[in-house]
Amino acid sequence: MAIRHLRTAFASQYQPGQPARLVAGEPLQEPGGDYEGLHKQMKRLFNSKPGKKYGRFSEDLGECPFSAWLKDYLEEKQTFTALTDRVFGQWQELLNTSQEEFDGHLVVVHDALADAEVVYLFIAETDSALRFDGSQRLDTTEVLSLSRLNLALRIELDDWRGDSPGANYLTLLHGRGTGDPGDLFIRLCGFTNSVDVEKETVTFLDAVEAFAKNSAPEKAGEVRNRAYEFCKDQHALGEPVDINALSSYLDESQPERFREFASQTTELPETGVLHPDHRKVKKLVRIAGSGGGMSVSFSSDLVNQAVYYDRDKDALTITRLPKALREQLQRYLETREE
Repeated sequence: MAIRHLRTAFASQYQPGQPARLVAGEPLQEPGGDYEGLHKQMKRLFNSKPGKKYGRFSEDLGECPFSAWLKDYLEEKQTFTALTDRVFGQWQELLNTSQEEFDGHLVVVHDALADAEVVYLFIAETDSALRFDGSQRLDTTEVLSLSRLNLALRIELDDWRGDSPGANYLTLLHGRGTGDPGDLFIRLCGFTNSVDVEKETVTFLDAVEAFAKNSAPEKAGEVRNRAYEFCKDQHALGEPVDINALSSYLDESQPERFREFASQTTELPETGVLHPDHRKVKKLVRIAGSGGGMSVSFSSDLVNQAVYYDRDKDALTITRLPKALREQLQRYLETREE
């Protein structure tokens, strides 16, 4: 990983209806060191966050000019400094209209990877921390949060410039509770949602379940587990699920088998890529439910081995209880008897 260019700006809006304040830093070229470490952590947070959205740039350049500015920068019609000046200026204008208080650092990073180029926009948040000042008096200071990230955008430059049909080159992180500033960040990015994650999750689950049932009984559990592990690994990398790659992973001896089966039994997108919600994909390997004061969760492999369900009585029998659960039950019953 190597940062080609990076620049930050601190923006604050403490009195809605009044002009927002913005202080921009100097543009940095290949800053290395601590900047690389910070960027690596921001990317880790970005990749690990569930519920991301996938899409493309809005075609309304008058309302959302960011893509035009970025294109000019990539074509060397303007410098990184000029690009970020424009981005920071628009961000300040947008915050002028915010009806909610806001403060945070807008970070723009041009990242040159080994096999691709990516541009990130992060809103870095801060935490309050205590310290002793030079006179050994307790003081409060603000430090960058390395555990929270609620607003960010990733632009896959190669996919965008290649403009392959159906390609979703934007990945947006828009956390809950970001309110008005969160909506303004989406406007700044010019993001248009073009992927129905809920639908693609159902497509993924249906394809894997049908393939597992079509496999030998002793292989069905392995298919579900490997599909879940593949999806989980892709989520950790911040990448969608490529059906061809998944097919090869599920059956190395017949790498085309799952892809051909899925294309016949489900409606796959033309791109051959799905964006399932990894939290819901967990249903492949775990059975869980809650309600009426009860919460139950167990591996699907335990059905008819340590967990038995009687449909007629609607009763669940669990054997081989976890040690911690057994000890809690014993202590509870002993207390009741006393």
